[in-house]
Formats: sequence, structure tokens, C-alpha cells
Amino acid sequence: MIKTWSYVEEYKDLRKRILNSIDKTLKSGELFFGKQLELFEKNFLKLNKFKYGVAVGSGTDALLIALKTLGIGNNKNDEVITVSNSAIPTVSAIRSAGAKAVFIDIGNDFLMNADEIQKYINKNTKAIIPVHLYGQACDMEKICKIAKRNNLKVIEDCAQAQGAKFDSKYVGSFGDLGCFSFYPTKILGAYGDGGFISTNSKKLFQKARRIRFYGIEQLVKKNKFIKKYYANEHGINSRLDEIHATILNIKLAHVKNYINKRKKLAKLYSKELKNASLKLPVEKANCRHVFHLYTVYHSKRDLIIKKLKEKNIQIKIYYPFPIHKMKAYSYMTKKKDLHLPITKKMSKGIFSLPLYPKLKYSDAYKFTKILKKILKDI
Repeated sequence: MIKTWSYVEEYKDLRKRILNSIDKTLKSGELFFGKQLELFEKNFLKLNKFKYGVAVGSGTDALLIALKTLGIGNNKNDEVITVSNSAIPTVSAIRSAGAKAVFIDIGNDFLMNADEIQKYINKNTKAIIPVHLYGQACDMEKICKIAKRNNLKVIEDCAQAQGAKFDSKYVGSFGDLGCFSFYPTKILGAYGDGGFISTNSKKLFQKARRIRFYGIEQLVKKNKFIKKYYANEHGINSRLDEIHATILNIKLAHVKNYINKRKKLAKLYSKELKNASLKLPVEKANCRHVFHLYTVYHSKRDLIIKKLKEKNIQIKIYYPFPIHKMKAYSYMTKKKDLHLPITKKMSKGIFSLPLYPKLKYSDAYKFTKILKKILKDI
């Protein structure tokens, strides 16, 4: 069976080192806020050239804490501009913070259409959350200019774009805050949940660090977290534990190789499928696409997936339902937000091809042959 994603082969390669490191961590007596967390935060910042950052319990928590750090949602009328073609957590975090999501359309590149932003800004608009979907960056130059002109905050959703760049800068370094996920499927994935918040502001960093741990101030002295059990403000419990920090420290050394393999597989797909009747992803000239997903479009998607399943090939859709059409979030939608033609079109035809670091080139090539035969026959 050819799967869309699998971590098993990767784990086999790293198993001995991971289990030995976890054993040492458990024997250390440190389960939270220990040496492994400090090392991971330091190395993740260095890898992405961020100034400050804090590791948290999940990518969803990262978004929620970022919103709370900026005070968004303190007023029930606060609005955040984002896209409907995204994972649910983007909007779940906005609602959990007490704000409302305002949805705008995407472009043919599957990303936020920056030219749509201005007409949705009003007195209640507080922030923009661009989603760097599938591994490619949004147009951060335009988005940041609009935000600055309108005195808005920018929170980058980088969950699917660890290592991606726009104009030679890493995603997560453009906005006020950047939010990452270490869910197992991600570019840098743990074997459970994890997240990270990046920022170039020391003040925002310190506040985010307090909020992740009940609002308690945390200081690091002589490689140890010093904390007094006193809450300076309302916070939540969102800690990246030492075990997952240990795993991420090991995998962090491989992340460049993971990205290179993804890009090579994407190149294979683009070459083999260039004449097929599919809309293929395009790496923009000023971007570095890391291909978290290789997402394509075809109007007969459901039939294609059915025929691939018959060939024992697993295909996933990211995402089949726009968020503004979901019962849980439809109340947020104003009449004008219903006009999202590209979002609507893409949701009916997008699907993602098998792609992960341990996918064999031979299997990827075999898959393209099967897919081309199906496309020719339908």
C-alpha cells in the first residue's frame, strides 16, 4: 500500500537513539522545563534565525497564546481576518480567544489573497492571520504593508511551513508572532503534540512565556527555570514536556534532510505529471516551498480517489470543507463573506499526493504511472 504519510520507517532509523535519550531524560528527574526544553528552544531559534520564542503544548495552543498575548479577544467585537481554506485549529483558536474570524478568499496558489484584505477591514479588525498552507509562504510583503497601514497585528500560521521562506526570510519572522506545530505529520514532527511561538519582541516573548504556564513569570538562571508560584496574569497550561523536547532535539538535526527529500519528491511529481490534466503546485520565484503537502486540483477528484483506492493507494484531502461552511463556525459568517469563489472551487477538487521523507522514489514514480493512467481513462 502506498500511503499519503507514514512515520514508521523514520522511527525505525531513529529508534535506538530516541529510546536511549528518553531513558536518560526520565532518569534525570526533569519532566517539564528542564535541559531538553531549553536546548530545543535555543536550537529551533538558531535554525530559523528567530530572536525569541517559546515552546508550547500544540500548534493550536500556539495560536491561542499568540492571540492572548496581543490582547485579541478581550473585546467581544474583535475580528481577525484569515482564510477558510485551512485546518480547523486556525479558527478554533480565534474563537477560543473570544474573537471572531472574518474569512477572505484565496488565490489560485491556495494561499490568502492579499489583495482581498483591505475591503474587509473595519473598526473591529485587530489582526490578520495568514496561513502558510502546504509548505509555501503567503505574500508577506503585501500583508505586512496592509497591517502597518491599518495598525493591525499579524500572526503567522506556520504549522505547515517549517523552513519555508519568503524573500530569503523564514516564515515566522515577518509578523508580530509566528505559530508552529510539531504534530507528527509536520515537517518537524514529534510523536505527539507540540508547538512553538516565535517573535522579535522581547516584551511579547515574556508575555507569551507567562501565558503558557498559568501566567507565572519564568526566568532562566544557570540553565535552570526559576519560577515563583504567583500568577501575574491569566494564563493556561501549555507545556512542551521533556520527553517530546528530547525527541524533537534528535529530529531537529535531520530537518534539512527531510525538507530536501520532500523537494526532490515534489520535483519528481512535477516532472512526471506536467502533461497530466491536473493543476499542479508552483513554487513562486521569491519563495522557498518546503512541500509539507503536494496538493493538486482536478474537477473529478472524488472519482480519481475512488480509483486510486482500488489500487491500494491512500489519498487525503486538505481540506474538503471550507471552515465557514462548518456548523461550528458558520455563525461567524457575514453575507459578504459567502462570496469566496476560489475557496469553494478548490474545496471540491483539491487532494494531496503521497509525500513524506521515507517515501521511496520508486513508489512515487509507480504512483505517477497509475495516476496518469486513471486521468487518461476518466
